[in-house]
Amino acid sequence: MSVFTRRTLLSATFALGALAAATLPAAAQQKSIKVGVMSGAEEEVAQVVKKVAATKGLNVELVPFSDYALVNEALDRKDLDANAFQHKPYLDAQIAARGYKIVPVGFTFVQPIGLYSSKVKAVADLPKGAKIGIPNDPSNGGRALNLLAQEGVIKIKEGKGLSPSLLDIAENPKNIQFSELDAAQLPRALPDLDAAVINTDHALNGGLDIRKDTIAVEKREGNPYANFIAARQGDENRAEIKTFVESYQSPEVAKFLEERFKGAIIPAW
Repeated sequence: MSVFTRRTLLSATFALGALAAATLPAAAQQKSIKVGVMSGAEEEVAQVVKKVAATKGLNVELVPFSDYALVNEALDRKDLDANAFQHKPYLDAQIAARGYKIVPVGFTFVQPIGLYSSKVKAVADLPKGAKIGIPNDPSNGGRALNLLAQEGVIKIKEGKGLSPSLLDIAENPKNIQFSELDAAQLPRALPDLDAAVINTDHALNGGLDIRKDTIAVEKREGNPYANFIAARQGDENRAEIKTFVESYQSPEVAKFLEERFKGAIIPAW
């Protein structure tokens, strides 16, 4: 076969391939999206979302993280198309600190935060001078303080909203000693503390059970800490983003949450 003939056949093959791709129905031309999630329970949920999205013609590449602070940074620098890991107070704090142009595009679930202890069975049993661990980021640290205020352990100054700091504690009758730690370290630090307020994803990763190992749990009704999918400002109406949101807010995902987490993680849509 001559070089000319081989080249002609190859050109014809490529041309036919391109024509076939161009004439495929839009639904058959699969699109892709890269989404950042926290490793562990949130990644488990996202794997179900990925399967649902595939039936809608969307290929989802999941990128797991172990550090909250890195996920919005990756989205901001366009290493991701979206992420699904945070609540509004956390995003607001990140935007204030770093100027991100990131917006919520659809709710996912609520993970009620809990006060865990391996040393006492009730909040009332916390001793004077007890050591309590809380997350060291402003939004989750404030969330922890609000839970402790809800349980009467401390009182917070009026008007401090969702993100109070240790400086905003008005009353601390038991002289609680606070240890501010990275959220992911709190389950490992729990044996050295009297109690710790731990985010549900890290609690699950650390083998803790919100039904058995907590002495207090955040209220679920009207919870302002519902997680959501976030995207860069301007991408809210991208078809891939909308399909991912629809896939997350599906009966399949709701069923998985109920069966797998039994109340530790509940739908927010």
